[in-house]
Amino acid sequence: MSVVVGLALGGCTGGDSVERARAQVTAKEKAVASAQAEFDAASAEFCGASSDYIDALDRYGDVLNDTAPTVGDVQVAGADLADPRDDAFDGAEAAVDAQQALVTAQQELVEAQAALAAAEAGPSGTPSVVPTAAPTSTPLAPASSVDRVKQAEADFEDAQASVTEQTPLVEASEQFNSAVVALEMAWLRLFADAGCLTDDQQVQAVAAVSAYTFALQQDLATAGYYAGTVDGVSGPLTVQAIEDLQEANGLPVTGTVDKATATALQAELVALGGAAAQESLASTAAVQQTLKLVGFWDGPVDGVWSDELTAALQAFQTELGVEPTGAVDAATIAAFERAIAELTAPDAPASPSPSPSSPPAG
Repeated sequence: MSVVVGLALGGCTGGDSVERARAQVTAKEKAVASAQAEFDAASAEFCGASSDYIDALDRYGDVLNDTAPTVGDVQVAGADLADPRDDAFDGAEAAVDAQQALVTAQQELVEAQAALAAAEAGPSGTPSVVPTAAPTSTPLAPASSVDRVKQAEADFEDAQASVTEQTPLVEASEQFNSAVVALEMAWLRLFADAGCLTDDQQVQAVAAVSAYTFALQQDLATAGYYAGTVDGVSGPLTVQAIEDLQEANGLPVTGTVDKATATALQAELVALGGAAAQESLASTAAVQQTLKLVGFWDGPVDGVWSDELTAALQAFQTELGVEPTGAVDAATIAAFERAIAELTAPDAPASPSPSPSSPPAG
């Protein structure tokens, strides 16, 4: 009799352990779902905060290009970046923490599934179901993108620290211009790398910006102004090369490419020979192709910067709320990315088209 009771009790104990293991798996599945929801929310918060910071950098760049009476305007604009920058960094930290919490929850679920399999198999059996392999943690964004942002932030702080109340506005603008462009482009790349765009949007947006910058860097290198890596990433060396080109040709030193700057670069490349001149068409063609994608250019993609192309660029800038300078600056590059992202969104409305007052294509 005691043997029968013992066997019965043993059977109940085994059944209880299986039920406990199943309950544990259910609890861990719920924990994973909750952690996933928190990670999705944190990621969305980071994307929103970083987008706001990029917009703030756009506005800051506008101040640098305006004719302000004192350098104080520039300093105030710089101070206005503090809150959106802090929000962006706080959002990034929260997203990283949420991602790690998700990985931990997934690991605990795998362990619970293994315990259930062992309980169902019994002391001498083998599990009927092999648990999923333990998840590995993938960084929210590549380390190179994060490092580029950190370096750009440090460079920008150095530029801010170098300006005093006695610094002329023009000099302050020149000091800040390279740092602002590099900082905005670094955040734009991180924005894409962190998954704030869908895969298709990311490919097209990054490709559009990189194609223009890559071609421009190559042209500047051929002309002897750029000695950095031709990588399609705009940074201080790229902006400095543009400024050197402008200074050498007696143009306003802005660090951005307008028709006069493009013409000067083209002339220098023509002087170097046919092959260099042919390659120089690529950067202007990239502008034409991007405007064509968003519906503001139906002329040829021939690499020739015409008055009509300047007018089309200004019409695009006006439509997107960017200062209509007719030059390709950081704000316009950001607008390119946003417009292409909207264009490729699954439920996006039709792409922007020129208003009736837009100029004819050339």
